[in-house]
Amino acid sequence: MPRYALKIEYDGRPFVGWQRQPDLPGVQAAVERAIAKLDPVGPEITGAGRTDAGVHATEQVAHVDLSRDWDPYRLGQAINAHLRPHPVAVVAVGPVSDDFHARFSAMERRYLFRLVSRGSPLVHDRGFAWRVRHELDVEAMREGAAFLIGKHDFTAFRSSLCQAKSPVKTLDEIRIVESDYAGGVEFRFYLRARSFLHNQVRSIVGTLERVGSGAWEPERVGAALASRDRAQCGPVSPPDGLYLTGVDYPENPFAASNGAWPGEGGV
Repeated sequence: MPRYALKIEYDGRPFVGWQRQPDLPGVQAAVERAIAKLDPVGPEITGAGRTDAGVHATEQVAHVDLSRDWDPYRLGQAINAHLRPHPVAVVAVGPVSDDFHARFSAMERRYLFRLVSRGSPLVHDRGFAWRVRHELDVEAMREGAAFLIGKHDFTAFRSSLCQAKSPVKTLDEIRIVESDYAGGVEFRFYLRARSFLHNQVRSIVGTLERVGSGAWEPERVGAALASRDRAQCGPVSPPDGLYLTGVDYPENPFAASNGAWPGEGGV
């Protein structure tokens, strides 16, 4: 059975998360129902990461085994036709080898979190960014973030429901970019790691927001990490501003199209 990699983007607001759940709207189930219209086997798909309810993706990656060969472009367009009206789209398809696994073959995952500081409620970005009313000190947040870079036991920054076998992870980067935003300031948190724990990114951002507000000293982030105590972590930020933005593999599964449909620019 030929295997295909799918690059998928979605608005997470209508869904309970990526993972298929009985009688609840999951992104995985929506894509599987669309593919079932095309393939009599009714195949299951496997994603690179299990995003939570309300979390978005610009580059989730999944793989699927089909009963016949497809032209990648036609397969993507056929899936998209059956995905309507869900806010989900397949943006690239690539044929891959039988040993490619969207989750276990991944070498790196990247997340973006958008945080907006302004007095007025968000309108166009409502549900797509976390808004706080107070000002934030970006340099203090960067100082606090530095304690988290590298290999650590992140017990304090993971959900009590996390099913990972080990809390030890290596966080390769936290980069915080400040930019103008109408009536305020936007802060973008870029995080890179091979893998993340459940709620790890949202716990990190929620903690750094406390530092930026002045409620925490930057050094308290290091103390919370060292405590290995969930109660010492800052609050978990809402899912609104979180996006899965990329998954890297030893070889690019979308190299043939450079991640783009015919007639579009490459990524």
